[in-house]
Amino acid sequence: MDPRQLRQFVALASTLNYRRAAEQLHMSQPPLSASIRRLEEQLGVQLFERTRRGTSLTAAGQAALEDAQRALFHAEQFGRVAAAAARGEAGDLRIGFVGSATYALMPQLMPVFRSRYPDVHLVLAESTTRQLLDDVEQGHVDAGLLRFPVARATKARIQPVERDHFVAALPVQHPLARRTRLTLSALQDEAFVLYSASAVPGLHAMALQACQQAGFMPRVQQEAVQVQTVVSLVESGLGVALVPSVATRHANRAVAFRRLHGPGADVEIGIALAWRAEKETAAARRFRECLLSLDLRR
Repeated sequence: MDPRQLRQFVALASTLNYRRAAEQLHMSQPPLSASIRRLEEQLGVQLFERTRRGTSLTAAGQAALEDAQRALFHAEQFGRVAAAAARGEAGDLRIGFVGSATYALMPQLMPVFRSRYPDVHLVLAESTTRQLLDDVEQGHVDAGLLRFPVARATKARIQPVERDHFVAALPVQHPLARRTRLTLSALQDEAFVLYSASAVPGLHAMALQACQQAGFMPRVQQEAVQVQTVVSLVESGLGVALVPSVATRHANRAVAFRRLHGPGADVEIGIALAWRAEKETAAARRFRECLLSLDLRR
């Protein structure tokens, strides 16, 4: 059935007046009358009773009205959803993220994005930077919030969105935790909890770079993947660590975070958005635009 005929049937059934129905449909009365007759001929059923006293629904027309209204609603809803998806205002959006993105970036970003695009269904998945790069390249996620800088070449676009630096994480009872000014070189004799080179190559490389600039190579006692795990291992007394300063947002009373000074203290790290430009969906573009519009301050 032509959707226009369905709309015309519902309009006439609602008004039971050809003139008012035609005005509602922004058409003249004769074409409406002709269209309704053709519809009845196609169905082989009389839908309207036409008398001198006016127009009324037949039993068949009355029985069909509710289904017609429902079908018309779904047809219009289909159009609205398709148009909204094409604009990036509806549909599914798959976002991967590293755990440390939950400290500051995501709490600022997600409420804003959800308020702007409430009909976009967010599918969030935590992972590592290395895995996120693979997922973005292979199309398993639409975009990824990962650690920057990345440690390998990639076909993905990389846009830094949150810039950060390392701070020292030490057990709160550690003698160095009492210093008001702590240089990175002061940690050279300490055991370190370091990021896994295989799972978190970017943070691993930048931590090594910072230590090298301070004049030493860290003595690695234990490796971990997530920043939260590194902090927990420091709390357990397995060593000291370099962690993104944003991790201090969720301070642990058993761990002291200290700003670093001197050589190696200015090594820049951060979080970046990764996406495939040639495969970017409209919803992913809206997400990227929303992210870049924010003033991400800690």
